[in-house]
Amino acid sequence: MKKLTELKFEELTLEQKLGLTMTMNLHGTWRTEEEMEYVYDLIRKRALGCVWVQQGYSNTVEVIKKVREIADYPILIMTDAESGVGEYLVGKHNAIGTTGSTKHAYAFGKAVGVTARKMGYNVVCDPVVDMNDGSMRSMGTDKVKVAELAMSMAKGMHDGGVLTVAKHYPGGTPNIKVDAHMAESTSLSTKEELLDYALYPYIKLWEAGLLDGLMTKHCRFINIDNDYPASLSKKVIDIIREQGYEGFAITDALCMMGIRAKFGDVESKALAVNAGNDLLLPYVRENEDMLNQYKEAYEKGMINDEALDAAVRRVLAAQHKTLSLPTEGDLTEDEINTFNSINKDGVYVRKDEGLCDSISKDGKHFFIIAAKQEAVVKDGKVDVDTFSNGWHKPERIVAKIKELFPNANYQIIHEFPSQNEMMTVLSNSLGCDQLVVMTFTEALAYTGPEYLTHRMVNLISAMQLTNRISTLIHFGNPHVLEELPHIPRVIFGGHATDSVDATLEVLAGDYSANGVPTYEFKLQ
Repeated sequence: MKKLTELKFEELTLEQKLGLTMTMNLHGTWRTEEEMEYVYDLIRKRALGCVWVQQGYSNTVEVIKKVREIADYPILIMTDAESGVGEYLVGKHNAIGTTGSTKHAYAFGKAVGVTARKMGYNVVCDPVVDMNDGSMRSMGTDKVKVAELAMSMAKGMHDGGVLTVAKHYPGGTPNIKVDAHMAESTSLSTKEELLDYALYPYIKLWEAGLLDGLMTKHCRFINIDNDYPASLSKKVIDIIREQGYEGFAITDALCMMGIRAKFGDVESKALAVNAGNDLLLPYVRENEDMLNQYKEAYEKGMINDEALDAAVRRVLAAQHKTLSLPTEGDLTEDEINTFNSINKDGVYVRKDEGLCDSISKDGKHFFIIAAKQEAVVKDGKVDVDTFSNGWHKPERIVAKIKELFPNANYQIIHEFPSQNEMMTVLSNSLGCDQLVVMTFTEALAYTGPEYLTHRMVNLISAMQLTNRISTLIHFGNPHVLEELPHIPRVIFGGHATDSVDATLEVLAGDYSANGVPTYEFKLQ
């Protein structure tokens, strides 16, 4: 194994100090050779603290290998893995929460750790410990349960060979739900409320030695600091430091409009370091421009030297920590089997008293399947599937329905159904034994909060005026269903093809729903 030299704070130049508190984005096959070489030269100069290489690109492993060949010091190599890594993938993070199982959480963390370590990573931004009610990126709203699952996941990650980064600090409940990619969100949570609730998982992780880093979020806590979002607020970041936390802090992507629209590219970098962040994450292609803006902020006297030095020391401590991570070891057969059951074991059912989970297999049922707005629906066939990560494939759903319910019919409609789709689906659904509707929502960057479209709500409400729908199968935030009329059986699944299949298997009586709800919600 290549011997790495640990950098000594006393020997660092100013250029190295600034570089060591910067994270540069190296993923993507569209980068030019010159752009890549710029980053590699910084590594040769020992003037870069971290590279972010997003998994999933065809050159991901190749780029990581190149970084490791060049670096003679323990540079941090980072990505996120909310849904897993490589072949080990689950639905959005709530898949762990809905299993309610620390065994599943550990298996997920171990799979992430082992797979990421083999790819060359030494840091992964997990677990997500936001207790954001309804979000599919959250493991729930019970602080004790979320902490238990997070600790099991982080233990698995450590055993697998990577450092952990919990996100998005400090949590808290937003009073106005705004996608930070689009604008700054705000929260009314006080310091006392954060310590009692949102910070509980962070503190438990740190006390257990399982919190190596945290990612700060772009939400303004107006009762703590009304001037700056948490990612740029010393008042907010100091809260966990006062609890004894000594790990590093990295900003969420500074390219989000919640930061750029208000603070700009130069000032935001200075504010982030002065607030107590140790690594900046611009998360854009223009790495050279980002570093030049950072240098400009320093040259203008906008960066506090004491804050910069503290950040450098914490980055060096994190780099040192990577040297003690496991370098060998693999998943056991039991861990693999447990991981592979996560998507299915998270499926759960809400139903009327006395009603069973399943319907007859041989009935003349009718399934209404919602497809993404961008999908091309023609003659009952989806010609194009543009769902993120390919988790929802209407043609696969149709095949599964035909397999389990051979006498059933179906119709695919858009999530915002056209006038013709509304008319034909109402007509085609007449005379069926059981009417089943399949809906979804998903949290995507730059799209805002999750909702069912008004037209979909109108369609379901119209059919339910005469109690025609026996079953609703929903993937995503359960709160979006609260405006619907009562439906006697609701099956919930996650954003994964295995979970989609499992919901239909539950409806067919071939699989038992073992999952648990992670949010308190009421259906009419």
